[in-house]
Amino acid sequence: MELQGALTLAGLVVVILSVLSVLRCLLGPTVPDRVVGLDTLNTLVVAAMVVFGAALDEIILVDVAIVYALLSFIGTLYIAKFTERGLS
Repeated sequence: MELQGALTLAGLVVVILSVLSVLRCLLGPTVPDRVVGLDTLNTLVVAAMVVFGAALDEIILVDVAIVYALLSFIGTLYIAKFTERGLS
């Protein structure tokens, strides 16, 4: 399989998984389910940036993906600490 076809397939898989993750965020019965869905969506956004960076041969997208992954991790830790204390 050529590189462009593999990148297209990877992008399609990321989009499908992103839709499923958004559904988990919207339909999750509990707050932790929604947090996991949001964290998964953030991870898929990072993966999409890396795939598109490789497809377009733009190294800046990989750099942005690294920064976004770091901010996403910090945000997930903050949300986990907030939900541990309780929302009500």
